Amino acid sequence: MLFLRTGIDAEYPHISDISEMADMISVNPHPPGHSMNTMSPLVRSFVGHFGEMGSRWGINRTVGQIYALIFVSPEPLNAEQIAERLEFSRSNVSMGLKELQSWRLVRMKFVPGDRREYFDAPSDAWEIFRTLAEERRRREIEPTLSMLRNALLEAPSTEEDRIAQERMKGMHDLIELMTTWFDDVQRMDAQTLAQLMKMGSKVQRLLEFTGTVKVVKGGKT
Repeated sequence: MLFLRTGIDAEYPHISDISEMADMISVNPHPPGHSMNTMSPLVRSFVGHFGEMGSRWGINRTVGQIYALIFVSPEPLNAEQIAERLEFSRSNVSMGLKELQSWRLVRMKFVPGDRREYFDAPSDAWEIFRTLAEERRRREIEPTLSMLRNALLEAPSTEEDRIAQERMKGMHDLIELMTTWFDDVQRMDAQTLAQLMKMGSKVQRLLEFTGTVKVVKGGKT
């Protein structure tokens, strides 16, 4: 699954985990061992793994665990329940939920007769994939394309600039091709998309038959 470093991390680069920052401004009201043990071994393992993998995906441990807990929960959870089960401070959970909402990975729900805010997450893996892809495109790809387009409009004043622009154009063309492909894919329903992805090796064999496939040196055939 693909994520991005949080804005909180960028603002506080010396703090590697959002929980460290939260602990500086609030005290965790839940003593160790209070609620993590109430999770089943299966759920505890899943939540723990997401926390450990968070840094590899570009998020911190706390946000990963909050998302994992909400994702596997059979019913929406409020901030107090999340804080209790994960043994996190409320401020820590609040910041994590805001980050997940900004990525559209969790949704706010309201329960009749309860003034608290509840949260759930889409359970469809394809919907999650589409959401992550859209957010990463908006946050990373589109700003990069905009910068490259502006750079290519400049008239090179030196040989060094000319070479730089040639390389920028190659990067621009590849990213634009990928975004065009992404737009086409986004219009497909989940079943069609799954069938397309399963065709992988069949597409290569078709291109080999027509003589248009080129295998990259060192690549798998």
